[in-house]
Amino acid sequence: MGLVAAVLVLGVIFVNGWTDAPNAIATCISTRAMPPGRAMGMAAVFNFLGACVMTRLSPAVVTTVGTLADFGGNTGRSLIALSAAMGAVVLWAVVAWRFGIPTSESHALVTGISGAAVALGGQLNPQAWQKVVVGLALSVFLGFGLGFLLTRFLARLAAGHDRLRCARWFEGGEVLGGAAMAFLHGAQDGQKFMAVLLLVAAFGRGESVSAFVVPLPLVLLCSAVMALGTSVGGGRIIRSVGVDMVRLRPHQGLGADVAAGVCLLFSTLTGLPVSTTQTKATAVMGAGASMGLRRVNWRIAKELVLTWVYTLPGCGALGYLFARILLLFAEV
Repeated sequence: MGLVAAVLVLGVIFVNGWTDAPNAIATCISTRAMPPGRAMGMAAVFNFLGACVMTRLSPAVVTTVGTLADFGGNTGRSLIALSAAMGAVVLWAVVAWRFGIPTSESHALVTGISGAAVALGGQLNPQAWQKVVVGLALSVFLGFGLGFLLTRFLARLAAGHDRLRCARWFEGGEVLGGAAMAFLHGAQDGQKFMAVLLLVAAFGRGESVSAFVVPLPLVLLCSAVMALGTSVGGGRIIRSVGVDMVRLRPHQGLGADVAAGVCLLFSTLTGLPVSTTQTKATAVMGAGASMGLRRVNWRIAKELVLTWVYTLPGCGALGYLFARILLLFAEV
């Protein structure tokens, strides 16, 4: 069962790179700062580097996600529950991708794990969940607020200067911003999945996890699978975030990237497991709103927000249901 659980986790990592990472480069593609092919390649490389480098520097997110729930003392049944949680996350992410909705694998992961643990009779960790809630609020309000303010600042900075020269400067900044966003996506989401792999490895040996120290081979494996998923692409999600919701100009795209990057860096260093999708999307909303509320397609924005809201109880319920079913079959 340990091998099955590990394969499912790697599948979730691949799906995350495929459906979630494209948000990092949505703005630099939509504003034509980079062609899609080059942007995808850049995102794959920087996702890999982010997961590797930041895990070695500050693995705080690994500890937060790894301690979300206590699965109890039966490691065999814990592996079954974890497998059920990963199945729920994959199903949720693929359905969202099919409809072009940039759902959050981070929300799906934490609630799927928690739902599966509850189905097993385990308990949730209030301290770890407090960080999840704080990260949720931070990514929404800080992402939107910084996106709004930074875009206003960049617009004033460019006022009175040659428009073509400023546009080229902003496009160059967007390339750097896209690389930074991909790096921080790898840093945030890579650590979340490394925590699950550590749980799988410990339960497979019949042990509990006392310290979340990620060995280098595990870091490299997780980083490589995420980068591979990113290289597959995510055109529908890029279109939803970078085109359908807001038509961005180069300085708006740069403002959104810097805002989301600041939020993700702070969250990673402080161990807050935030959603990179949510952070980037709200920063894009703020950047668009800085030029007038009508610049944002609030119908699309509403759909995104509702999807995030539905993910929390929805994937938790799926994790619970899948775990109950698998545990029932395991007893037969």
